[in-house]
Amino acid sequence: MNRMRTGIVATLLLGLSTGALTTLPQTAAATTAQAAAIGPPAAVRTTDGAVVGALDRAAHPLRAVEPGGDTSDLRALDRMIGDARVVGLGEATHSSHDFFALKHRVFRHLVEEKGFRTFALEAPWSTGLRLNEYVLHGKGDPRRIMRDEFQRDYLWWHNTDYLRLVEWMRAYNQHHPDDPVRFMGDDVAWTGPELYDAVTGYVAAGHPELSGRFTELYRDLRPTVGTEVYMEQYLKLPYAERKEMAERTGRALDLLRQQTPGADRAAYDWAVRHATAIDQTARLYAFDFDDPAQLAECMRHRDEAMAANVAWWQRQTGTKVLLSAHDAHIGYEPADPVHYPKMQGAFLRDTFGPGYVSVGVTFDRGSFNATGPDGTIQRWRLGPAGPGTNERTLDRVRYRDYVVDLRSVGAPAHDWLRRARPTRTVGTAYPDGPYDIALGRNHDVLIHLHRVEAARLLG
Repeated sequence: MNRMRTGIVATLLLGLSTGALTTLPQTAAATTAQAAAIGPPAAVRTTDGAVVGALDRAAHPLRAVEPGGDTSDLRALDRMIGDARVVGLGEATHSSHDFFALKHRVFRHLVEEKGFRTFALEAPWSTGLRLNEYVLHGKGDPRRIMRDEFQRDYLWWHNTDYLRLVEWMRAYNQHHPDDPVRFMGDDVAWTGPELYDAVTGYVAAGHPELSGRFTELYRDLRPTVGTEVYMEQYLKLPYAERKEMAERTGRALDLLRQQTPGADRAAYDWAVRHATAIDQTARLYAFDFDDPAQLAECMRHRDEAMAANVAWWQRQTGTKVLLSAHDAHIGYEPADPVHYPKMQGAFLRDTFGPGYVSVGVTFDRGSFNATGPDGTIQRWRLGPAGPGTNERTLDRVRYRDYVVDLRSVGAPAHDWLRRARPTRTVGTAYPDGPYDIALGRNHDVLIHLHRVEAARLLG
């Protein structure tokens, strides 16, 4: 099934879709492959050199993707980011080392040079809180937390690069206890038992008369098994039962919002936020996955919820946020609008305006991990991008790796960037794509890497 699969998309579409849901993407992919084989029209080939020339003039070389060392090459990125409060930094695959290492390097630089203090990941809200307790207070073992939390569709984050990032964040906080960095998760496919305990504990302390009511509303929802088993069991529940569970989480959230904050306003705000996360998860599963229209609304709900979580965190903490997610989620336009009506990046732009900047990432060749057609994790390797693709032209720029501000590229590259053409974008499963994407409409800034290598997953 050739679909863009990221996060809960893999959970829902790989597990539940049949028939027409898989036919359209397969047909589109076949058409794209045929077009690439034929090659671009002559008129396009004659202007390609001029496009490369314009990109040459606008591009700024990157010294490395590995964290550490001199970061003066990232000053151009600083100027492109400007005063943004949230920066989305993408990835063209969900499991290539170079993308993860680059995010670590950029985050460290933004912390030290631009005052960023939060690293946000396409991972569940409760997962982010567990990792945040570690980076802030040294609570828990990061390897154990990652092993517990990064399962099923989140297993791609269980890698050596993110472990290294989390450990760096902890070390930074030990040296800067009064100005710490933070870790957050913005996704909604799983809500750990800690959040249920936090909400019911707040209610028991401040509104004990409501404790029995909350126990009933959260009945059978608090996880008693691991992430993977819980998600699989939830997906197998009948639609009516999943819908009823979401109705109960909604009533619990409304009931909590009706209470007065009391003397400790922060405790109230966090309790409401945790109840919101619980409700977001329940509502994600409260769609009829056999109905294509509802499945599309499910995908919209997920991206909207992720954006809302980032916005709440940014305003609550007052920190600048680097958001790590797939290119599809941090961008503005869906590559498959029938199934993905609106992406997280578009919601964030609605909220922050120019205070949100989308940085997409492309690559010409290399390897990545992804689930194969037989359901096993495999390492895939791709050669140079073919004729007619975005990457084929991008890789002709004089720098091996570079960053370019797509908003200020001169002619004729500006118009070239605003036209959709085949682009590699791989989610959790492969074969996948390419998809027709207009990079200049989808991102503000682009980082292009010549070669990437698969990430090292932790056991």
